[in-house]
Amino acid sequence: MKKFMLVFLSLALVFSIVGFSAPQALAGPPYKIGVLAPAVTHGWVAAVAYEAEGRLKELGDEVEYNIQTSSNAEEMTAQLDDLMTWGAEAIVAFPQWEGMEVPMERALDAGIIIVNFDIVIDLEGIYRVSGDNEDMGIQGAHYIVEKVGPDATVVMLEVPSSGSVSALRKKGFLDTIAEIAPNLNVLTYATQFTREDGLKDFADILVSVPHIDAVYSMDDETSLGVLQAIREAGRTDIKVITGGGGMQEYFELMPENEDIWIQSALYSPAMVRDAVDVALQVLKGEEVEEVIIIPTTIVDRTNYEKFLDANSPY
Repeated sequence: MKKFMLVFLSLALVFSIVGFSAPQALAGPPYKIGVLAPAVTHGWVAAVAYEAEGRLKELGDEVEYNIQTSSNAEEMTAQLDDLMTWGAEAIVAFPQWEGMEVPMERALDAGIIIVNFDIVIDLEGIYRVSGDNEDMGIQGAHYIVEKVGPDATVVMLEVPSSGSVSALRKKGFLDTIAEIAPNLNVLTYATQFTREDGLKDFADILVSVPHIDAVYSMDDETSLGVLQAIREAGRTDIKVITGGGGMQEYFELMPENEDIWIQSALYSPAMVRDAVDVALQVLKGEEVEEVIIIPTTIVDRTNYEKFLDANSPY
């Protein structure tokens, strides 16, 4: 009996020296998830941070979270470093500027899981959740040609500063127009994803372009500015305005403007919830697709009521 007790005590001493512990002490909740988002530039961006925090709160004791917002690539890089110091195991990143590849790669090399939301970052090993930007352009092209015909004059409002978002929407639109309406007259102008820029820039366009049949706008807020410019100019030639995002105020205008088809390619900020879920699933060791693309839904006066949400922050 004494010999048995001696062996038992010796084994207990060995385990205490090597730090033996149950598997859940090595990895498990609460998982530390950081979020990098842009500072608020318009309602859609504000809703992304809102939706991300809402989902993280719903996860309760499963996660600890740290949300940072920034105004440029330099500030986001510094905040990425802060999240690494904080001990983030996964980061959901929504980088709206060029120049984030190197800091993101540094985080990947440190073993941090990166889930990219919306914007494409060209790095191996990054997960991505996004709407289908290219398909938004494809759907916009079909919608406009269906409403105004293949020989119309269309103003396209692109936003080069938004990187892959604008580039993919533009590509989908122009590639589709080349196939289905090669005689369409497309006039391209640069703007921003705000109603103020949409108003200012489109007011100038209305002065210089005497006849416009449709506007391919990529964003609901830009489109609100476009609508205001049209009203203030008293123009009646424009029959279609597209948009993108999922803005409640824009939806509510759809049935009020019977002379203009107001359309939005739904690109909900709530998609960031899926990005948070992907981060958690990877941390738990679950199998997850590296790229998740959420399909496009077209909203106009025929179906807008299905998408009204009184609780939406956007």
